[in-house]
Amino acid sequence: MGRIMDTAFRKLIVIGYGKVTGEVLRYVRERQEEYGYGLDFIEHEVHPLSMTEKICEEKGIPFHRITDKKELAAFFDGLEERTLVISASNNFLFPASVVGKANITIINFHNALLPAYPGRNAPTWAIYMGEKESGITWHYVTAGVDEGNIIIRKRCAIGEDTKAYELAGSLMDLAGEAFRECFADVMAECVEAKEQEFVPERRMYRSYEAPADGFFRLTDRAEDIYRLLRSLDYGKNDIFPPARTIIEGREVKVLRYRKVTPQKRKKEDGVIYLPLPADSFLKIKYSALDNER
Repeated sequence: MGRIMDTAFRKLIVIGYGKVTGEVLRYVRERQEEYGYGLDFIEHEVHPLSMTEKICEEKGIPFHRITDKKELAAFFDGLEERTLVISASNNFLFPASVVGKANITIINFHNALLPAYPGRNAPTWAIYMGEKESGITWHYVTAGVDEGNIIIRKRCAIGEDTKAYELAGSLMDLAGEAFRECFADVMAECVEAKEQEFVPERRMYRSYEAPADGFFRLTDRAEDIYRLLRSLDYGKNDIFPPARTIIEGREVKVLRYRKVTPQKRKKEDGVIYLPLPADSFLKIKYSALDNER
């Protein structure tokens, strides 16, 4: 079957890692024959459990592992075809020399409702700040981080018990759904993109930042402590170190936590219970920090 769909893009490059990247990669491979574009994948950050290389092998997609930032920038600088770069769960910051190339258009997935929470670990900050909803944004990439015009946004609720890994999972699902919805318009270059409206106090969230530096006091409201713990909780992915506090004059780290009913309370070593609203308690299991800390 020959080309059916019209597009100026002669090449698509997907860069990133994780679930969203895999979904995007599969989808653009499915649509490749319709549009007739060339397709490549770049792995910049190596993840041991990443499935993208396997997807490339199965689907016959050229795979490039480029971990050096200068080498990667040179790769993009050398592109001469009209190219759409799809940045999905990707932490490489495209230099101005690449963003400014007339033959390259870059779109990026961000796991927050821009212009809110630009930068890293947006699910964490949305939970910590007590937001009732979050969402995702696909946007065009400019020289400013997470500042480009908005292509599409989708929203989801944040529950009173939502943990960071749960919110991140929901946002990944939304990202794949939104990408499929906007793909045709992006390819046809007919997106009704919206400018972001920035507020003076807008700040960038850095990868090394943790809410409250991951520390709480037992005199803090239990609801606030619970919100902090949920905001740092990425399950088995060690995005942040364990939360810390002071108990009986010594600094300790949180091993586990959960909300329990009064009937579940029982005396245990290394466990404290803090009263929450609605007749429940926050159970925290802790241990002393390593001596070398």
